[in-house]
Amino acid sequence: MLPSALVLGVFAVVGTGLVAFTQSLTADRILENERATLLRTLHTLVPPERYDNELFKDTVEVHDPERLGTREPVTVFIARREGQPVAAVFNTIAPDGYSGSIRLLVAVNRDGTLAGVRVIAHRETPGLGDYIEAGRSDWIHAFAGKSLQDPPPARWRVRRDGGEFEQFTGATITPRAVVRAVYNTLRYYEARGEHLFGQPEETQDE
Repeated sequence: MLPSALVLGVFAVVGTGLVAFTQSLTADRILENERATLLRTLHTLVPPERYDNELFKDTVEVHDPERLGTREPVTVFIARREGQPVAAVFNTIAPDGYSGSIRLLVAVNRDGTLAGVRVIAHRETPGLGDYIEAGRSDWIHAFAGKSLQDPPPARWRVRRDGGEFEQFTGATITPRAVVRAVYNTLRYYEARGEHLFGQPEETQDE
């Protein structure tokens, strides 16, 4: 007959293993759900019929704290069709939101026009922060079709600052941060855009 201490030890090891296994499955499921959510958002900016490559495999890591809002590398998803570049989608950060950083997906067509912008994470004040979410307001849709030439650089501001873009009643900091981040991403694309489109289907470092 096995000693009680040994039996308890076996149960402890088995229990620990089951907990670790369950946590691993949960983490994998969370990662899978996050990936699916990100892909759905990417598809709102660059519809699947516009490209035929695998966005999660065709990426570039770029670094430009001034224009991309972070000292960390920024992932850029490259959309291609028949090997030809269609658009670049930047995982940009607006560092100066009212309550902290605002994470954005900024999709830039090959010709430098915006395919669209979506907010994917923020900590802005409930109610006021709702205006930057595509599911709660049309405000974010105003970026589609814009470029560095339309509006001209002096108009890439909220209206309170003499610019093109609406601000929200009682809230200027949040839209100002988003407008600035989108504009700076376009500046980066203008300067470095062609360097993003290297060999397809390979993750690259710039």
